[in-house]
Amino acid sequence: MKVQKIEQPALIEKMEPWGSVEGLPGSGSIALSGIQKVIPGKEDIDTGIFECAAGSYRRSVKQAEIMHFLNGTGSFTPDGEPTLNFKPGDSFFFEANTEGTWVIENTMRKLYVIFDAS
Repeated sequence: MKVQKIEQPALIEKMEPWGSVEGLPGSGSIALSGIQKVIPGKEDIDTGIFECAAGSYRRSVKQAEIMHFLNGTGSFTPDGEPTLNFKPGDSFFFEANTEGTWVIENTMRKLYVIFDAS
């Protein structure tokens, strides 16, 4: 199928459990879930919906990423740069090898595409 549809992604009640990430001190373990979509012939592109519970954690992803927030509020502070706040409707564009700290105030859900930008 050339086109895949996710109906009302902000409203989906049941997501696939994706485990957890160890939060920074005071956050404990942060639950992750999502729905992954595979583009036939482009399996190296990771795309879908990602959700995580409130807390703070470090991010280190080698590939570039585009994300659009559906739910939640919080911030991301890239190492050595100013903090960027987000709310539903905002989008972020991450260069490859962007590292920094997420602070999720309440459950965040985003559409995402992770890809090799080289």
